[in-house]
Order: sequence, then C-alpha cells, then structure tokens
Amino acid sequence: MSYVVSFEQLRMTDVDSVGGKNASLGEMISQLSGAGVRVPGGFATTAEAFRHFLDAAGLSSRIADKLASLNADDVRELAEAGAEIRQWIIDAPLPAKLEEEIRAAFAELDTDGNGSFAVRSSATAEDLPDASFAGQQESYLNVVGIDDVLDKIRQVFASLYNDRAISYRVHKGYADTEVALSAGVQRMVRSDTGAAGVMFTIDTESGFPDVVFITSSYGLGETVVQGAVNPDEFYVFKPALESGKYPIISRRIGSKLVKMEFDLERTEGRAVRTVDVPASERNRFSLSDDDVIELARYATIIEKHYGRPMDIEWGRDGNDGKIYILQARPETVKSQQQASDVQLRYRLKATGSVLVTGRAIGQKIGSGPVRLVSDVSEMDRVQPGDVLVTDMTDPNWEPVMKRAAAIVTNRGGRTCHAAIIARELGIPAVVGCGDATDQLTEGAQVTVSCAEGDEGRIYDGLIETEVEEVRRGEMPDIPVKVMMNVGNPQLAFDFAQIPNSGVGLARLEFVINNNIGIHPKAILDYPGVDTELKTAIESVARGHASPRAFYVDKIAEGVGTIAAAFYPKPVIVRLSDFKSNEYRKLIGGSRYEPDEENPMLGFRGAARYLSADFDECFRMECEALKRVRDDMGLTNVEVMVPFVRTLEQADRVVKLLETNGLRRGENGLRLIMMCEVPSNAVLAEQFLEYFDGFSIGSNDLTQLTLGLDRDSGLELLAEDFDERDPAVKALLQRAIKACLDAGKYVGICGQGPSDHPDFALWLRDQGILSMSLNPDTVVDTWQKLS
Repeated sequence: MSYVVSFEQLRMTDVDSVGGKNASLGEMISQLSGAGVRVPGGFATTAEAFRHFLDAAGLSSRIADKLASLNADDVRELAEAGAEIRQWIIDAPLPAKLEEEIRAAFAELDTDGNGSFAVRSSATAEDLPDASFAGQQESYLNVVGIDDVLDKIRQVFASLYNDRAISYRVHKGYADTEVALSAGVQRMVRSDTGAAGVMFTIDTESGFPDVVFITSSYGLGETVVQGAVNPDEFYVFKPALESGKYPIISRRIGSKLVKMEFDLERTEGRAVRTVDVPASERNRFSLSDDDVIELARYATIIEKHYGRPMDIEWGRDGNDGKIYILQARPETVKSQQQASDVQLRYRLKATGSVLVTGRAIGQKIGSGPVRLVSDVSEMDRVQPGDVLVTDMTDPNWEPVMKRAAAIVTNRGGRTCHAAIIARELGIPAVVGCGDATDQLTEGAQVTVSCAEGDEGRIYDGLIETEVEEVRRGEMPDIPVKVMMNVGNPQLAFDFAQIPNSGVGLARLEFVINNNIGIHPKAILDYPGVDTELKTAIESVARGHASPRAFYVDKIAEGVGTIAAAFYPKPVIVRLSDFKSNEYRKLIGGSRYEPDEENPMLGFRGAARYLSADFDECFRMECEALKRVRDDMGLTNVEVMVPFVRTLEQADRVVKLLETNGLRRGENGLRLIMMCEVPSNAVLAEQFLEYFDGFSIGSNDLTQLTLGLDRDSGLELLAEDFDERDPAVKALLQRAIKACLDAGKYVGICGQGPSDHPDFALWLRDQGILSMSLNPDTVVDTWQKLS
C-alpha cells in the first residue's frame, strides 16, 4: 500500500485515506480545472502512513492509555497530556518506507529546487458536513527543502494531539482512535505579495443562501483565518452573478493593520513574519471588483459541484496576479441547522450605554461579568457565564470558549477560526472591536448583543433580553399581501426568511444615518469644508473613489442588499424623508439645515427634492437607485415619494425623477406615492394620474387629519392619536377606493394594523391590497387576518 499519493489522483471518495481537506484538493484539481478553478498541486501522506508511523514507534497504545483517563474539561491536565503526547511524536523517526516515498514525491514536485511549500493537516474526521474541525491542527508555510518538509510533516502529525484538537473531538463525540492524520504538501501561492482570505457560499450569520461572502486582507491568509486582522468584506449576489449583472451588493473596508509575508532571510529560523501594512494600502480595498467577481464565480462552481454550502480559502498571487483556491470544505453551522417552522429570535427589551462595537457573530445575546484574559496561558481563569474579553482568540481557546456567555475580541473577522467555533458552540461573539481590552473593565457586568445586525454591541450593565419564537414556513392564504418594513440592510437576509410578500417600506434614512452618517451637502462641499469635517469625511470614505462616490455607493449597497434579500419580491424604497431636525444630527448637518419651529410640517419630502438648494443631493439618491435597478439588475425595487403636498409638486417630482434617470414605466419601474397628507386622499384620483399607486402612511395621515403633533411628547395628546378615528377612516376609505377603481396598487405601511387587530380587519374589508408591518408583528397579524 502506498503511503503517499499525489493530489491529482485523489477524489472525495478518499476521505478515509487522506482526510477531507486533501481529498477535496484532489477533487477540485481533477474535476474543476476545466471550469477555470486553479488549485496548486501537491501530494498527501495517507492515514495508513500515520498509523504505521505510530505503531512503528510504539506510540498507539501509549497515546490511548494517556487519553483514556484524561478529563478534557480540566485545562491544566489537558495541556500536560497534550504536550507529552506531541513530544513523543516529534521525537519518533519516520519509518524508512514512508520517508522514501515522501522524498520521491517531493523531488517530483520541487523540480527546480527553488519551490516554497505549505505543509497542512487533513484529519480523516475533519471537514465533514457536521463538524469543521476548523484550525484544530497545525499548518506550516514557506517550507523549503526536503529536510524542512520531513520535519514539518512530523510536526503536523503531532498536532493531531493539540489541546484544542483533543478537546474538540471530545466535545463532538469523536473517539481519538477513529481519527488519523494526513499531511498535505502543497505548492505555495505567493499571496504574501498579494492578498488572501476566506469565502462562504452562504451568509454566515443568517444562512441566507443566495450570496457569496468574501473576506480579504493583504499577505498570507493565516492572518484572516487566525483572526489577527479585521479584513475587508464583500457580499456577491448569486442571481446577479449568473445573469451577467453587477453582483457586488456590499463592500466594507477593514483596518488590515498587519500582514504576514515570507521571511526571506529566515531570521531566527522563522519562515514567515508579520509586518505593519502602510496606511496607503490600509485605506483601500485589498481586492478589485474584478477579483471579487472572479472569486465568487469560483465559489459558485465549487458549491454546485459539491452540492452544498462551502467554506473556501483562497489566495491571490502577487507575482502572477492570479487567484488560486487553497482548500474547500463543507460549511458546518448554518447548513446543518434543521429547517424548522419555529426559530428563536433574541431581542433587547431596553437599551443602554454602548461601550464597544465590532462584528457580530451569531444572532444571540449573552451577558455576565467581564473576564479580561491577556493570552492563552490564562484561559483557565474563565468561569462559566463569564464574558471572555481578549485581543484575539484562536482554536487553542476552544476548551474554555464553551464556558463563556459571550466572547469579545479586539481583532478578527467573521470568517476566522474563532468565529466559526463560536457559531458551532452557539455562543454570541463580537470580533474586531479594536480596543475592547482597554474599554471594558475586569468584573464589570455587560450585555453582549449580536441581535442587531452586522454590528455587535457591548452594553454597560445587564439588560433584560426577550427570546421569542418566530414562525416560518407555510402560512394560511389571506386576501391581503403581508409585507414588511425594513430599514436596516444588515438584518435583511434574516428578515427575508420570515413569511412575507416583499418589502412595503424600505427606509432610505436608515441607510444614510447608519451607513454614511455625513450630511450630503458636506459630502458635496468636500474638500472645501473645515478641518474637523474634512477629517470625518475622509475617515468614512476610505476605499472609495471620492466622498461623492462613497455616498452613492453606500446608498446603492444598502438598497441593493435589501432588494437582493427579498428578490424577486417587490421592495418599495422610500426616498429620504429626513426632517430638518433629523438632518441636523448628521455630521456637518448643523451647518446646512434651517432651525425650524415644527420640522414635521417643514422642509421635507417632495418640497426638499424640488429645492434648488437640495438638487445635487437628490441627484445622488437617484443615481444610487438607478444603479441598483439597471446595473445590479434588481428591478424588484420600486420608488416611493413621501410627503407630496400638492398636485404641482406631484407633477414636478415625477419629471425630476425622470430627469435623473428614474422614468416611470421604464424597465418596469413603478412610482408609488406616500398617501399621508389629507390633500392626497381628498384629491386621490388626480394624484394617481402621476403615480402607480399609494402607500398609506397612517401615522402622518392621522396626525394631520386630527391636528396632532405626534412628536410633541404630551401624554394629553397621545390618547387622541388613533388611526381608527372616523375622520381618518373616511380619508383612508376614499384613498383605497380611488386606487382600486383605477386598478392601481394600494397598501399601508404604518403600525396601525399590528397595533389594532380590528383596524387590520377593517382595512382588509375595504379591499386594501397589502399591509407592510414591522418584522416582529408579521406572523401574528397574518394569522389574525386569516
């Protein structure tokens, strides 16, 4: 029996012999090279070789005896046993036949004697669909020469008994005798002079299947995998990729503070070293759009071949500029969660002071006392229920990670090994915070929330948490389409899995406020602004062609993400409806906004768009929406105009939209008007001549009909605010009838139907076509309407 096999001879049927990682490399080389997927060549030692090595050295029984009495939950006992076993293996010689075959295979691979190689582990129980074993064994990079290769193969064999690997196998229920190790020797991609990272063929947090999620940073990919950097992130929408449209729906620039590169001088015997990344490189994306799209194509080819969601490591060679796939394994968390009609959703019942923010891992909430741990040697200080706070974690921390109520790190991205393990363990984690170890105090009670989108937040104190069951799957047929209100693009992938008929209200203000944060006129006035504002603009616009491009990009990405999540269902996007007091809260806003006595009735909606003072700001919004529809191909986006006071405004705003590339009817574009001013209902038939339907804003319509300011805060007035008042219902009835008579769309996007079940039934009986509700009320209201 051969102890060494070239990758080209391997298939996925060889998992028992060479482990999941090496079998997958062989599968891709033989089956996917014709589709353009590049995989560096190499060879693997077999499981039989590993067992022969242990038996020849008399280690099999010694290891079994050592592990039989081990308490894997005792961190110190685990560390002592692991270290002893590893030393036994490192000290043992390789059997002559095994060494001979390795030498022959390497000579064939390193023909010129100048090659650089990676020696990686591939356990026979690793990378199975139900367990990732992510980072449990060691990998060695920039290995040069046969002697170095032989040494690293022994080191890889020993790493099967890393503390974390022993603990993980116990946790997953794998017997140590069932697992063998294959060493893979693979030609290195010179990503040390390029970039590297990880990609998943689903969204790692929600499990949304129609995107490829890519992380990238400069240098060797170990920094991304280990969580040593906060990488760039990209989302690619698969249907757009397949249809030839522009598919990148989201880009987020990471700090990328360090990179790992070859140490050509072998300083102190090191093969690689970590160096700082120059500011000029940190402030731009590590991948071009073309690179991102090529990676996504590879990802979809690999996913289709394997027939399941995949976790893929890749590298872009800085010398030849080409992208290579370094390994591919099944995604093991979201794809394994059983599809259930009921899902748990976590929600804070209050808010508090935010101490630190980072990237959210998972969608849960945890709380407890802060336990600051400087390095892995102190991890036994972590007690059950603690919030583990450290600079970065790696798989060595796995034995204590499962004790923690939550995990918080300074460094790391959403595809690093620690993040993968946190998801597997079901523990909320916030990574890449930057300064968590400085900002959080030992022993302080905190609440760690991963339930508010991509951004994870650590709150001061213990905040009460609500866990509710959200029903998914089939719902009863009703005569009304139940849509939902979505503002936060970060939650769109998750919300899309709740039963729905699309999005009846996507709020542009949320995208501008949270993804941009700068007043649009400040963006346009750059660089002719004061120093403080100039610095703020440059900080947020890093990686984009200009501040103006940043503004348009972020609106397009926010809207594109929501539209992709619900595609092909309609997504009605309301143009920005900030009032002047809300615009003033944006950075630079006080320099540009009037100080109005009653902003609710002031410079907002159509009147703002038609103002010469706001013309170029509005043009940026239109440019972004046109990009989403035309370039991304997300024609499910419909445009809604808020607060149209007069027929003249209706006429002018429709013409203005056309001037800015959003022509009603072109490429199927529907223009919807918010019916929220009493004049809209009184003159419904005339307003409908300019629009394809109404979306009733019941909050504003109620306050303007009854003469109430819902922002006044007076309890005396609050009790009079009721959408069910006869005067309000008379206007609603008139607006609904006008739309139905004209054969046009009519829906409602206020909270009235979910707050008042009798009101929802009344609207249904009037023939309203849709109700758009907050996501947490969709299922309950739907059932009440059946």
